[in-house]
Amino acid sequence: IEYLKTPPGRAELVDLIARMGVPVRSVLREKGTPFHELGLDNPALSDDALIDAMMAHPILMNRPIVVTPLGAALCRPSETVLDILPNPQRGAFVKEDGEKIVDESGKRII
Repeated sequence: IEYLKTPPGRAELVDLIARMGVPVRSVLREKGTPFHELGLDNPALSDDALIDAMMAHPILMNRPIVVTPLGAALCRPSETVLDILPNPQRGAFVKEDGEKIVDESGKRII
């Protein structure tokens, strides 16, 4: 789902955060967003206020959030997705920077 074109609704975002079992703050993206301009680094802000900001500015949502039958996870770093795939990785998995995570036989290197 392209989250900037079709952002999740509030209830869906709250549900995803709960399913991931992470603090709301961990879903906030700082770089390339209005995070600092909106004062979202203020530790006194409630989870509701942070979710309100993400609803108003979807660019603030850290991504990708991946959902499989095995769970939901914020897949940063990208190899985090391997932990929630219902079937084992087949073949190589190489990160965007060229780092090998899974070899050609499907064996995890890291």
